[in-house]
Amino acid sequence: MTRSRIALIAVIAALPLSGCISLSPKPPKSLMSLTATTPLEAGPARTTDDKKAVAVSLPSTIPQLTTQRVMVTEGPTAIAYLKDALWAAPPAQLFRSLLAETITVKTGRVVPDPRLLAAQPNTRVSGQLSAFGLDATAMAVVVTFDGTISRSGSDRLDSRRFTARVPVSSDTGPAVAVAINQAANQVAGEVADWVGQ
Repeated sequence: MTRSRIALIAVIAALPLSGCISLSPKPPKSLMSLTATTPLEAGPARTTDDKKAVAVSLPSTIPQLTTQRVMVTEGPTAIAYLKDALWAAPPAQLFRSLLAETITVKTGRVVPDPRLLAAQPNTRVSGQLSAFGLDATAMAVVVTFDGTISRSGSDRLDSRRFTARVPVSSDTGPAVAVAINQAANQVAGEVADWVGQ
């Protein structure tokens, strides 16, 4: 093999491959998120103790919801994902933030960041997201959260299922995002009322 041929191969090998191959799908123009219908307003500091604070854990999820893709159910056993739609973060993280803000607004109780190890609230909310996407056969979004409340010094564990269903006019990302945001806010509001009882 001549030196010129070796040099040509080396030059070709060094060319960037980004235009030739793609290791992941092209991201959409914008990412979807959740926003509280009644957001927490800026204002004076809230002071509380562990007895009145509420810890909200990151919910567990069914395996199909561990992605930033938007789950679509097509019958009892078929799962797909919505084209050209991605969450800004996994659904569990988005829902946990929404739930913490909603509990604070509706109950007036402080929900500390879970990374604050010094805070040990007496009331702890945890649970699992088992639905957070589009039901294609019914053309409706469904959000289902199986919540659990435990309290320090008590061996009692309260659990309850919350679900919301909101119709959608189309299976496009923007339409589904608006409907899921509405359903997630409904569920978060019902959980907050439960915590505040």
